[in-house]
Amino acid sequence: MNNSLKYFFFIFFFITSCSSDNPNNSDSNSSIPEPIIPSDLTLQINIIGQTDSSPNGNGSGLILCSANATNAINYEFRFGSGVTEQSDNGQIEYTYTEQGINSQTIYVYAYSSTGHYTSTFQTFDLFVEGEVPEVTWSEEFNYDGAIDSDIWTHEIGNGDWGWGNGESQYYTSSLNNARVEDGVLKITAKREDIAGYEYTSARIISRDKYEFQYGKVDIRAKLPTGIGTWPALWLLGANFSEVGWPECGEIDIMEHWGHDPTVIAGSIHTPMSHGDTWTNGHTTVSDYNAEFHIYSIDWNENRIQFFVDDVLYYTYNPSPKNDENWPFDQDAFFILNIAVGGSWFDIDPEFSESTMEVDYIRIYQ
Repeated sequence: MNNSLKYFFFIFFFITSCSSDNPNNSDSNSSIPEPIIPSDLTLQINIIGQTDSSPNGNGSGLILCSANATNAINYEFRFGSGVTEQSDNGQIEYTYTEQGINSQTIYVYAYSSTGHYTSTFQTFDLFVEGEVPEVTWSEEFNYDGAIDSDIWTHEIGNGDWGWGNGESQYYTSSLNNARVEDGVLKITAKREDIAGYEYTSARIISRDKYEFQYGKVDIRAKLPTGIGTWPALWLLGANFSEVGWPECGEIDIMEHWGHDPTVIAGSIHTPMSHGDTWTNGHTTVSDYNAEFHIYSIDWNENRIQFFVDDVLYYTYNPSPKNDENWPFDQDAFFILNIAVGGSWFDIDPEFSESTMEVDYIRIYQ
């Protein structure tokens, strides 16, 4: 056999051998299934005991989850803190145990027969009932006349540049501006000339008389009305005199502005975010001046939650915590006031007077 023929048979044998061993040939490809990716995934969360009056459930912490996706044969639910549950039909129930009203997020993964998946998630607020907390302190305003001097002190005047906000009122200790009657504290802002100012009001504080750290705070109040009014129920760090503001920290349990009347704000002021702070939440209360509502915070070493009538609307929980974003590991004192005007909004020229009523303040620890 000549050399050319030998070379031809060698090349043919080599190519034939390589083709039979090649994992990418058409015979091998036919054994690899095409990927199946689930689609149209939906997730429904049914909170047991949820009603219009109990939007966060009945306190049992029980929820029912229902997931469905095209081409899915298995579902994996992730409930947080590393807890996962499997379901072939996409139906599962789960009970949360963290007490109070907490924001929860559930992730669900839908898997196909080829192991491919799609996912979605849902976040909701859930109430888990625990032991009824004890009222450790309260101001019920069950007396008449001037405010209780064992708890409260009047701050007088217009402060430094209108208490730092360009406010137009002059705070007094007059019974015309702050008095207790029929079991209710009444703070009234009035158009009234005094000390060169056109408006009077009251601002009372509990500094050095009652200060506390952590707990749930409920303040039942009815708010004033009128463009230019700025009522607030708030807390300031007890070390204010030593470190100043905003280093002391400020927690605005409730703020309201007459020019935006149905909006209620809960705000946090820290060295990181103060003045026109971005650490805040808002909710709507349409009958703010006609009915009493309960304005609340739940404050512990990890977070501060804000509520109206026990409905959670904002949670402040920075991570990691430091002196810039968390000056809230110390005592604080109350401030209750109605300001009139500020550097960034006007006062109705027809405004005459309006009153904030506070039924009680209660702390649960």
